[in-house]
Amino acid sequence: MLPQAYELPAALLLVLAGALACFAGHRLFRYVLALFGFILGAMMASSTMGISNSAGMVVAALVGGLLGAVILVFAYFIGIALVGAAVGALIVHFGWTLIGTGDPPVPAVIGLAIAGALVAMYVQRHVIIVTTAFVGAWTLIVGLLAAIGDRGALAAKSATNVWILYPMTSPPGHAWAPYVWVLLGIAGTAVQLNFGGRKKR
Repeated sequence: MLPQAYELPAALLLVLAGALACFAGHRLFRYVLALFGFILGAMMASSTMGISNSAGMVVAALVGGLLGAVILVFAYFIGIALVGAAVGALIVHFGWTLIGTGDPPVPAVIGLAIAGALVAMYVQRHVIIVTTAFVGAWTLIVGLLAAIGDRGALAAKSATNVWILYPMTSPPGHAWAPYVWVLLGIAGTAVQLNFGGRKKR
């Protein structure tokens, strides 16, 4: 949650983080972790401040972002597990929109998150490539929509001019988003695998 004046810089940060994760996530994994740690930390910390306290939200976002970045960078293996868990939860959310309404069952989210974390630790390289490609693709889409002022990419904008980002919610009115997400994720995976293969030869 940030003041309106910071919407565009935050959206551009999402675009940058998404592009790096999607197309160079494996090679720059520590940097990608730092960026996503900063974003998650900033979102969580700023949401604890009152909506009328703009300065407090900004300070909380910066402090929380820095802490989030440091935690994920130094907790490398934990970061890998969290990436896998996040993708598992993301798959549940998108899959549930195809077969049901509302939020998916909590046991399903927890189960897929745990499975994603275990798989990520077992086959790190390939899982890192696939997960960073798809997580980066979704972040890129949300960031681009937010950058052009599309409120579908940002949750309820209140009268106090703050915004809340729900990165796992499909932007309302954009039925194409999941399909573009899959295509971008596949493209990012192919780029990362191809680049890594050439480097080895």
